[in-house]
Amino acid sequence: MTSTADTPTAPAEANYEKIREGVATHQQMYEQFNLCPDASDDDLRSGKAYAGRWFEIEEQSYETMLDLLPPLFMRMGMFAMSEFRAGSVASVFFAIPILGETRWFHGWCNLADRRGPDMMRAAILDHETAEGMTRDERLEAIWANTHPDYRGIAGAANPSAWPPEHRGKKTILVNGGGVGTMLKLLEELTDAEIEERRYLLGPGAPGGQIPPGMLSRP
Repeated sequence: MTSTADTPTAPAEANYEKIREGVATHQQMYEQFNLCPDASDDDLRSGKAYAGRWFEIEEQSYETMLDLLPPLFMRMGMFAMSEFRAGSVASVFFAIPILGETRWFHGWCNLADRRGPDMMRAAILDHETAEGMTRDERLEAIWANTHPDYRGIAGAANPSAWPPEHRGKKTILVNGGGVGTMLKLLEELTDAEIEERRYLLGPGAPGGQIPPGMLSRP
């Protein structure tokens, strides 16, 4: 990691992105540190090219980096390195309980925004929680967090509209493209339709959400 500035400069906007699958070894962690994103010189200098990128590391790497330099800040399950990668972007390390197991991560955060580290932690938690859920768990989370006007029970309003074997099953309104909105059995959502609703899967997912592609009530 290199420092191009002694103090933070202008904010660098972040889109959160997991840049490596699996758990990086200590050597692989340093390899990630040295990778240069494909970005403009201005974005590299400002830190915008790095902000929001994250990956999983080993517990020992977390502990080693904590002891390497006095942290810029430290609080429960999180600390920042005292040197900046570029602009106002610095390395932040996280210890996050996910589905009953603590895991460790590194991310580049824009520290010009005080919310940056907490926002990245939330993004990592939401992403990894969704990845660890079974299909049935994802479907239940989607149904629970969808606005009541866009979900229901097959046959509750009109039993004759559904075959007997489907009555009583959970339904959700989907965008059928050329045929408009339509009710669909929750259990029949495609992988693509589930992925569209990923924002409903995290532990902090808000309830009462309108499904994607629908701006008004049917």
